[in-house]
Amino acid sequence: QVQLVESGGGLVQAGGSLRLSCAASGRTFSSYAMGWFRQAPGKEREFVAAISWSSSTTYYAGSVKGRFTISRDNAKNTVYVQMDSLKPEDTAVYYCAASASPASTIARRYDYWGQGTQVTVSS
Repeated sequence: QVQLVESGGGLVQAGGSLRLSCAASGRTFSSYAMGWFRQAPGKEREFVAAISWSSSTTYYAGSVKGRFTISRDNAKNTVYVQMDSLKPEDTAVYYCAASASPASTIARRYDYWGQGTQVTVSS
């Protein structure tokens, strides 16, 4: 079992930055690929970014590529997403997730999910 707790969400103006963190506890964090997903009101949950257990592989959604950066610190059991040049359309609840499979853009391949943190970008 892996428990995931997100933090770092909040209200920011367009063009601003936020860094989300996801702290993991339970089984060996370093053996899991990690991902970030988001869900805006009335929309489906969508992929944002993913990182392999070794950080050697990362994936990004086209809508965030060049603006968001995913990273992890296995010594701290934490995964991050640095979000720069935020836009109002980035407003959503952001979830981190852990996968025992290789890093993926597909939500159903993730085994554990956090409760989410709200990010609101004002125009």
